[in-house]
Amino acid sequence: MKFRSLIALAMIGAAGLAPALAADEPQVVRQEMMKKVGGATGAMAKMVKGEMDYDAAAALAALTTISEVAATYGDFFPEGSDTGFETEAAPAIWSDRDGFNEKLAQFKADADAGVAAAPADLDGLKAVFGPLTKNCGACHEDYRLKKS
Repeated sequence: MKFRSLIALAMIGAAGLAPALAADEPQVVRQEMMKKVGGATGAMAKMVKGEMDYDAAAALAALTTISEVAATYGDFFPEGSDTGFETEAAPAIWSDRDGFNEKLAQFKADADAGVAAAPADLDGLKAVFGPLTKNCGACHEDYRLKKS
């Protein structure tokens, strides 16, 4: 009886541990980072499209989030992390690492320019939002697998 309880507890503990272990995998970390970027970009897009009133503090927070992610995002593409955990990372990241790093540097520079500009109005946000999202799209074209 005690042995069964011990096995059941061990199985429950192992099941709870698996997600915690996966959270440290680079594929999972970079997916979470891109979710942050997506949320920040989405908030700014609503302002740019007029779906939401302009909020200078929210715009700056979104730009800051993107800048912070861009600072370390490239660190989460070590060799061997090209598969698993439903990654959408294209093989070109590893075969054209210099090109990928250049795109990331431009992404960071665009985000930093947005933070430095601290857009006080919608026109200011539009001025930094366009180049930033253009850079996002260009990187996805070359370094993200197409969803089927």
